[in-house]
Amino acid sequence: MIIDERERKSGIPDLLREVGVKVEMTNLPIGDYIVAPETVVERKSVYDFISSVFDGRLFDQCSRLKEHFEHPTIIIEGNLDKIDQITENPLVFYGSVSSVVLDFKIPVVPTPNASHTAKLLISMCARQGSIKGPFLKKIRKSGDLGRQQLSILSSLPGVGEKLAARMLERFGSPCNSLNASLAELSRIKGMGEARAQKIRKILDAQAKGTKKINQRTLHDV
Repeated sequence: MIIDERERKSGIPDLLREVGVKVEMTNLPIGDYIVAPETVVERKSVYDFISSVFDGRLFDQCSRLKEHFEHPTIIIEGNLDKIDQITENPLVFYGSVSSVVLDFKIPVVPTPNASHTAKLLISMCARQGSIKGPFLKKIRKSGDLGRQQLSILSSLPGVGEKLAARMLERFGSPCNSLNASLAELSRIKGMGEARAQKIRKILDAQAKGTKKINQRTLHDV
């Protein structure tokens, strides 16, 4: 299971390790727990959920979760009885939950504490059967050329089909998209510099077991 570094203090990664779950901690740009190639979980405390409604983060996060993963889920962890203490109007909370479920088609699951959240994550991971990482989007085989082009670009980290479509629209082909500079990638709507840097880092990295071609080698040839 791939877990965002910020979740370390929740204690959930340790609970998962205790029952034998293989955990990889990293900085996830979207979501908190990737339990399968197309399944991501965003965990929020009751307080954080309501806070994200008022500061506008919630629906932006929902859009990004849907853009990059086929099966996103939001976990609301904590005592729901505290809603009345956190906000004067509980309908703000339930209205937002309704929007997430009905407008974004993202399931919302409440859990009372970290222990139960860990149990839910384990259950979600167990449903994947024999699927193994790395949890990158699979390139689906298709006879449709446009579909194949989108699939190629969607295999890049943090790139969903919507972003892949924008790359094709701007650069014209997968080849041009993969050769685009950091500055060019950053200018694509929804891309951002951080995501563009990760893409360029992967594309420019030297593969293990290969030797760089230097000027002397070229001269010898």
